[in-house]
Amino acid sequence: MSYRDTLDFLLYDWLHAERLNERQRFADHSRETFDAVLDTCERIAREKYAPANRTVDVEEPHFDGEKVILPRATHEAHAAFVESGMMAAAQDYDIGGMQLPYTVQAAANSFFAMASVSIGSNMLTSGNANLLMVHGTEMQKQVFALNEFSGRWAGTMCLSEPQAGSSLSDVATRAVPDGEDFENDPLGPRYRLKGNKMWISAGDHELTENIVHIVLAKIPDAEGKLIPGVKGISLFIVPKKMVDTEGNLTGVRNDVALAGLNHKLGWRGTTNTLLNFGEGKYPVDGKAGAVGYLVGKPGQGLACMFHMMNEARIGVGTAAVMLGMAGYHASLDYAKNRPQGRPVGPAGKDATRPQVRIIEHADVRRMLLAQKAYCEGALALQLYCARLVDEQKTGTPEAADDARLLLEVLTPIAKSWPSEWCLEANSLAIQIHGGYGYTRDFPVEQYWRDNRLNMIHEGTHGIQAADLLGRKVLMEGGKGLQLLGARVQETIGRAAARPELAGFADALGRAFGRVTSAIQAAWSTGNPAEALVNAVPYMQAFGHMVLAWMWLDVADKAIEKDNGATSVSTTGRLGAATYFYRYELPKIGAWLNVVESREPVCADLPEDAF
Repeated sequence: MSYRDTLDFLLYDWLHAERLNERQRFADHSRETFDAVLDTCERIAREKYAPANRTVDVEEPHFDGEKVILPRATHEAHAAFVESGMMAAAQDYDIGGMQLPYTVQAAANSFFAMASVSIGSNMLTSGNANLLMVHGTEMQKQVFALNEFSGRWAGTMCLSEPQAGSSLSDVATRAVPDGEDFENDPLGPRYRLKGNKMWISAGDHELTENIVHIVLAKIPDAEGKLIPGVKGISLFIVPKKMVDTEGNLTGVRNDVALAGLNHKLGWRGTTNTLLNFGEGKYPVDGKAGAVGYLVGKPGQGLACMFHMMNEARIGVGTAAVMLGMAGYHASLDYAKNRPQGRPVGPAGKDATRPQVRIIEHADVRRMLLAQKAYCEGALALQLYCARLVDEQKTGTPEAADDARLLLEVLTPIAKSWPSEWCLEANSLAIQIHGGYGYTRDFPVEQYWRDNRLNMIHEGTHGIQAADLLGRKVLMEGGKGLQLLGARVQETIGRAAARPELAGFADALGRAFGRVTSAIQAAWSTGNPAEALVNAVPYMQAFGHMVLAWMWLDVADKAIEKDNGATSVSTTGRLGAATYFYRYELPKIGAWLNVVESREPVCADLPEDAF
C-alpha cells in the first residue's frame, strides 16, 4: 500500500476533508481541487526534493566570508515550492492565497517532508507570516507577511540564546527606543536591538532577497534594567535588509551578522546559525544596533510568539512522522527483496531449501508492523490536529472553542510522540537493513540522523511533558481533557459494537481512566516539584493512549468502509491496530506507576552518586 493510498484514506474516508467545501470559505473547492494540489506537491517532491536529499546532506552549507552557499539543488527545490503557491495555500484570495483548508495544506506539505525534510516546506516562513497576520499592524502585514507568503522573503524565529537555551526567562537581548520619535515609524515602533541568538534555522542564506527575523528581546525599564522572567519579553521584526513602506529594499544592510554555522548530525540541508544583533558590523544611519519594529504591545512578546511556536510544534511532529514513514517504506521495500536465511519449520531449518526474503521472518515482520503502527497512527494524529485548526477558524463559535482547547491538550503530544516513536521506527528500519542500514549506501541512516533533532527543537521532550502535566491537562478547570474524554468515549461506543474491536474499546477505556486518575495522584501533594518529576513518563503514557484512540477510530472507519468485505488495506490497518493494543498500550502501566507514586529517585539522587 503506497503512502498516497494511506493519505487519501485518512484525509477523505476518515476525516471527510471534502465536506469542508460546504463552508463558505472553502466553497470554491472540491475533492478534485484538493487532489490536484496533492498531485502537484507529490510531483514536485518526487522530481525536485527526493533526488536532492542525499546531495544536501553531504554538501553542507558553508560561509564564504560574504554569503552562505547552498547547493544548486536547494535553490531549484525552493523555487519550485514557491511557484506552486503552497506558501500561502491557506491564505485569503486577496493576498494571493488559495483559501485551502489547513488540513489539505498539511497533507500536501507532507510530501516535501518525506522527500527531503531539510529542504522542507518553509515551515518557519509561513509560521512567521501567520503570526504577523494575527498580531502585526496593517503595515507590517502588507510589507512583511505578504512578501513572505509570496516567497520573495523568508522568515525565522529567534528565541534561544547561547547562555539561556530554552530558558526564555533568561533572554538578555535588549531593545531600546531608536530616537525620541521612535513610536511614529510607519513600520511600527522602532527600536535598536543588541544581543545574540543561537540555533536559528535558516538564519542566513541566499534563497530569497531578504530574511525577516522575529526576535524576542527585553525593553529595559526606566533605570536601564531588564525585567526578570518572561513578563518583560517583547517581540520585534528585524529584517536582514532594510525596507521601505512599499516593501522595497533600501540598499542598506541591517545590523544583523552571521557569527557562525552549526554543523549538525542531521537536517544538514538547512542552515543553522548563531546571529549577532547590533554588534556594529553593519551600522544603520551610522549607529550600531539592529533596527527592529515592535509587534504587539511591550511585554507581550511571548504570548505573540506562541502563535508561531504552536504551529511550529505541530510542523515538527509532522516532519518526524514523515521521516519515520520514509524509513518504513524503504525498509519494507528492502525486506520484500532481500533474500536471507530459511524459515524454521517443525523439524527446524532445512539448509537445502532456497533462501527466503527476509519479510518472511517473523521478527522482521514485527519490526515492520511496529513502524506501520507508529507512523500511520502518528500521521492520523497530525491530520486530526490540522482538522482542528480548520474547525477553530471556520466552525461555529462553540465548535471553534472546543477545537482550541483540544489543540491545547494535543499539541504537546503531536510534537513529542512522533519525535520519539517515529525515531524508533527509523531505528527499526536500520535494523531491518542489517549492516547495510548502518552505511550510507542506503537512505535509512540519514532518516534516523535527521529525525533525532525532532525530540529537541521547538521545545524539548522535557519541556513538552512539563507543559502537558503542569498546564494543559489542568487549564480552564480541565475542560480540554474533558473534551478529549468525550471524543474518546464516542469512539469507544462505536467500536464496542464491533466484535473485532470490542476488546480494544475496553482496553482504551481503561487506559483513559488510568491516564486521568494519574493526574490527581501526581498532584495530590500540591507540590509542583513532586508532581512534575515524572512528567516525561506521564507524557509517554498519555501519548500512547491518544495513539490507541487514533488507531481504534481509524480501524472502525476502515471496517465501515469495507461494508463486510475486508480489503487488504483494512487487513493492514487492523493488523497495525492489533499490534499497538497488544505490544504498545500495555506499556502505560509501567510509566504511570512512577507518576502515581511520585517516584523521587531521579530528583533525589545526590549529584556525586551519578
